[in-house]
Amino acid sequence: MDHKTISNKGNICWLAQAVLGILLVILLCIHLIVNHWVAPQGLLTYADVVHYYGFPGIALMEAAFLIIVTSHCLLGLHSILLDLNLPSLIARITIWILIILYATIIFYGSWLIIKID
Repeated sequence: MDHKTISNKGNICWLAQAVLGILLVILLCIHLIVNHWVAPQGLLTYADVVHYYGFPGIALMEAAFLIIVTSHCLLGLHSILLDLNLPSLIARITIWILIILYATIIFYGSWLIIKID
């Protein structure tokens, strides 16, 4: 890859991470309010969580939270890898590892959301 391609890729990743960071703060505030500040003793029981997931759109919001947190985190790791200027082969391998990790986290988290819902 030439320097300009890496720079453009880094800029796009930075912008995506910044937008995801803003969305993350919004969803994190909602999550904290509902799951910790409104809940008795600061924590929901399993029965409370199942009841909570019964409200329309909650499972979708939690899935969005999962996707945004995971995307923001792994884009940050990707940015660190770009800054290290790794050899091309190692960079490609680590990117594929991040993609597999992303897919695994999203699959498992989605499975849990479906099982609770």
